Amino acid sequence: MTTQELYENIGGNYDSAKKILQMDRLIGKFVVKFLDEKSCDKLLAAKEAGDPAGMFEGAHALKGVSANLGFDRLSQMASDIAEEFRPGHTPSMSPEELDRRFAELKAQYERTIAGIREFAAG
Repeated sequence: MTTQELYENIGGNYDSAKKILQMDRLIGKFVVKFLDEKSCDKLLAAKEAGDPAGMFEGAHALKGVSANLGFDRLSQMASDIAEEFRPGHTPSMSPEELDRRFAELKAQYERTIAGIREFAAG
């Protein structure tokens, strides 16, 4: 699988990643490092604990790293959650809406991780 095929499979933005990292070799290197990135785990643990500050921090970190790698769909999902828990922001999503958003983010994250593992396996 090529780097570009990986991005197509996971709904990423290859052109965005190419603008930042410029070479497929670098994109591939940093994409594989994403497997060790723990912000999504922290976000989901914070949700389980009912920790709004932790949810903001986890979502904000996931948004940033995902955006830098061109994982636009995942980045946008994380951004929506981060904004909901941004300090000083009055929450506007119902508990059901939040559960739905978290489920969608988790599914996209798992899709992204599965694609990266397939890419890394060669």
